[in-house]
Amino acid sequence: MSSTETPVKRATPVRESAGPAREPRRRGRPRIPPLALNLIALVAGIGLWAWLASLGIQALPGPAAVADKAGELIADGTLADDALASLRRVLIGFALGTLLAVPVGFLMGWYPVARGLLEPYVQFFRTVPPLAMIPLAIVLLGIGEVPKIFVIFLAAFLSSVVAAFQGVVGVERTLIDAARVLGARDGTIFLKVVVPASAPFILVGMRIGLGSAWGTLVAAELIAAQEGLGYQMQKAQLYYDLPTIFVGLIAIGLLGLLMDRLLLLAERRLTRWQETR
Repeated sequence: MSSTETPVKRATPVRESAGPAREPRRRGRPRIPPLALNLIALVAGIGLWAWLASLGIQALPGPAAVADKAGELIADGTLADDALASLRRVLIGFALGTLLAVPVGFLMGWYPVARGLLEPYVQFFRTVPPLAMIPLAIVLLGIGEVPKIFVIFLAAFLSSVVAAFQGVVGVERTLIDAARVLGARDGTIFLKVVVPASAPFILVGMRIGLGSAWGTLVAAELIAAQEGLGYQMQKAQLYYDLPTIFVGLIAIGLLGLLMDRLLLLAERRLTRWQETR
């Protein structure tokens, strides 16, 4: 071999793999359907309730006694009338509170001047419990339906307005800048970018406002009510009628839960564009 020739290196043979590498199987825990978990929690709760009632703690009525009382109230139509009266008050107060909260929250979030003028009042009244407004509502509005609805309205409004405001403030600036680069005006940006991006916050605020409305109902029906679930509970308190009180509590909880599920369904349908986590 001459000095000018370059030695040839022998290539190392590559072993062919027998096949694609197999990833180890991940064995996850079997998932329990949410409905099954709900049923388990319901049965466990009723069982715990029955056990506490059997111990005779403060004359706590058991599920059977409450079911019998509910049957009596359903048979004579009392429960239906009271539930409809309370539902009407909550729906009117919640609807008015939400309808006003959304535009006020949008104004506060979109216009700095409106934020400076309105935010101090919103934050001030948020620190005042709606129940503390009952004496003032009675003096100014009387003892009819208006003060009851006003207290519920105030509770729903103060919960929803902050959510709408945060929804507008939380819109990504890049989306607004991109729309302006494409030539969109403020009105178009607000309707096409800000409102859709704020929808999840508004719907969450509505759910919180709905809970506040139902939570204020019993106190609102202190204002010389003649019907309603809260009214029946307060009347039953005078006679130490615990089964009637439990029937009212369960009815309020079921109605509130049903309305919350409806809002949650609307939220899922209106925010399908969001990335699921």
